[in-house]
Formats: sequence, C-alpha cells, structure tokens
Amino acid sequence: MARKGRLKLMRPSTRGFITEARKTSNYSLFDFLHGYVYARWPYLYIGVGTGVHPLARILLPVAMRIFSLFEKPGRKVSGQLEEKTKRLTLADTYHGKVLPLESARQLISIKEEIRLTDLEKIIPYPKARDLILKNPQRIAALNCPCRTGRENPCLPLDVCLIVGEPFASFVVEHHPERSRLISQEEAVKILEEEHQRGHVQHAFFKDAMLQRYFAICNCCSCCCGAMHAHQNGSPMLASSGYVAEVDEQACITCGECESVCPFAAIHSNGSTRIDLNACMGCGVCVSHCPQGAISLQRDCEKGEPLEILRLLDQAQA
Repeated sequence: MARKGRLKLMRPSTRGFITEARKTSNYSLFDFLHGYVYARWPYLYIGVGTGVHPLARILLPVAMRIFSLFEKPGRKVSGQLEEKTKRLTLADTYHGKVLPLESARQLISIKEEIRLTDLEKIIPYPKARDLILKNPQRIAALNCPCRTGRENPCLPLDVCLIVGEPFASFVVEHHPERSRLISQEEAVKILEEEHQRGHVQHAFFKDAMLQRYFAICNCCSCCCGAMHAHQNGSPMLASSGYVAEVDEQACITCGECESVCPFAAIHSNGSTRIDLNACMGCGVCVSHCPQGAISLQRDCEKGEPLEILRLLDQAQA
C-alpha cells in the first residue's frame, strides 16, 4: 500500500521508468539509480564526464570511486576461460553505433514496437546490446548536453533524439525548457540537416538506460564527448560496418572529403587515401563529394551494420 502511495507521488514518466526497470532482467537498484541520475541530470552528468563542468574536478573522482564499487567481472567468452580480473570499462556499458544516414532514417521511422535482443555481431560490447522500442513514434528532441557544455558550441543545440518510451516522456517531463516532442518526419529532417553539416549519426546504448538503445545523437567532432573519448583511446563507438572507398578515376583530389571527415580518416595530397583503421563508415564524405567519387562498401572486419528493416525481416523469417 505504501509503495502504491509513493508511486502516485511520482511523475508519470518516472513511474514508467520504474515499471520498465522491473521488467529488465539483471537490472539492479544501482543500475536504476544510475539511469535515473543520467536521465534526470544529463547536463551535469555529461559535463562532469567530459570535464567541462565547473564541478568536474570534485565530482568525477567521487563518481569513478562509486562506480568502481559496483564493477562486475567481464563475461565469460565462449571457448575461453573466464578472465576474473577483467573489468567492464565505460565503453562496455555506454557506447554508440555509427549509422549511415539511410540506416538512421530507417531506425527513426519505425512504426511498430520491436524487441531485438543480444545483438552481439552488431553491437560488439558485453552490455547494452538490446534494441527494444516501445511506442517508437514518441520522440523528443533534446538540447545536446555535449554542445550545451561547450563555450562556443555547434548549432543548433536540439539535435539529440530520444526515442520511444519511457525515455522520451521522461526527458520532456523533466527538461521542458530544453526538449520538445517531435514527429518522426521532424526527426528525419533533423538527421538530414545534421548530416549535411558534416555531423555523424550514432545510435546510443547504455546499460543504465534499461540495458538498451535509447537515442540517436547527431555528433560533431568538436563538441561530442563520445567522439573525444574514442579519439583518446576509449573505444566508445562501433563502426557502421562499412568503409569509404574512392573511385580514383572520378576523384579530382579537391580535398572536400578530407575537410568534412569527422574521424580524420581521409588524406588528400596528390591522391585521396582512406585510412581504413580510422574510417567508421558514416558516409559524410559520400554526401559531400562533388564528383560522386566516394561510396560506402561493406567491410566484414568492421562488424555487422545496424539496418533495422533487414533485422526485422530476419527476425520474422
């Protein structure tokens, strides 16, 4: 009875988050508190994590100490002995999957509730590999916490797309001044405009966010905390499964692709070369090449693409 009374005092979106948390296996009280803090105070959370918040020097060591108390050993790898000393890293529990524009369009345009779990070949991390969409047409555009924390951020700010429930309602109820509900058509327009600005679409997954996908972010290399972490050795981003390929006959070495590549994977000096180790297959260079000399090609060593329509067809087969 007391529990029901407490739930009535909460905002509907908080109750929704709790309801979904109870349905999520291996989701602890700490996971719930972590997820609540992340969603309730994302600007503080990400500002501290990226070091740009004034309190970062004080709060970051405290947060890292708390998280270390709840660290769990890495999972057993099939065919190998379990490494009991291995610990999950930030990248294992909070990561993004690079999406070419068309894949992002498909994912943001889903009309039906879906449940695709344990996508290890697509999301190559030990945790948060589920793609569960409840009410996928419910989308919130949130002012990007990474951009908001920067002194001279890229604009516009409202480019983080929070997808489905309970996440979209939680964001809108708790951050009404920094978010708004939008249609799927508006979300697609944001994706397309950001892509034209040279920014990358990432589908983000986080263990504390019910161990699943919850957002598509439109990331710029100058502001994005995940891209900075990735560049500094914390592999928070998984490749799209594609790499860029140059048609040398069509290329005029204008350098446009080098200037727009968000991963600094293209070098144009007499000839245009792709650094395949650095290329994440986002497709920004493809859209910006005036000669149409670049295309995306599948690279099996980069993992499987997150192509939602194909995955749904496979699941129904």
